[in-house]
Amino acid sequence: MTDGKNPTPPDTASTGAGVTNFYCGDDYRSEESVGYLMRRILSAITQTMEVNLCDPGGPTYPQWVPLHKLHKGCATTVAELARECELDTGAMTRLLDRLEAKGLCRRVRSLADRRVVNIELTDEGRAAAEEVPYLLSRVQNQHLAGFSHEEWEQLKGYLRRILNNAQAIAGRGDFKNDENNHS
Repeated sequence: MTDGKNPTPPDTASTGAGVTNFYCGDDYRSEESVGYLMRRILSAITQTMEVNLCDPGGPTYPQWVPLHKLHKGCATTVAELARECELDTGAMTRLLDRLEAKGLCRRVRSLADRRVVNIELTDEGRAAAEEVPYLLSRVQNQHLAGFSHEEWEQLKGYLRRILNNAQAIAGRGDFKNDENNHS
């Protein structure tokens, strides 16, 4: 039974391989979707970061990610950085054009292999990148207001489990619906 405030309990019939039917196509509500909620949270964090990055002409939120990755040594080439930032090389090239125009990085051809383009942070880029962990920490802590340390650890565990499931699905190429789930 439902009291109007709580959603109907999930159908606990398993679809195999430990999968439970939490959602049903007959009464699906996108605003109750885990993906929708995660996207809304990410959007809220992004908007808060944009507000906190009030330096006109400075890096935007999407530009902070490659700056941070470069500063941490996660990538040195356009291709590596594109993979690290989960962007295609064309999008990364356009983003680097903007960062270069702001004087935050520069592209340098490899002397060993002229086909390879390395990316280096400028002094200004390094200074901007050093701010990233502090801004992200502050914004994320604001969004976690009211959580205990134990709840925070639990939440991260749940999110890792969802991510592991997503990666397993992708690894199996198991994107199609089970024929029995929508008859």
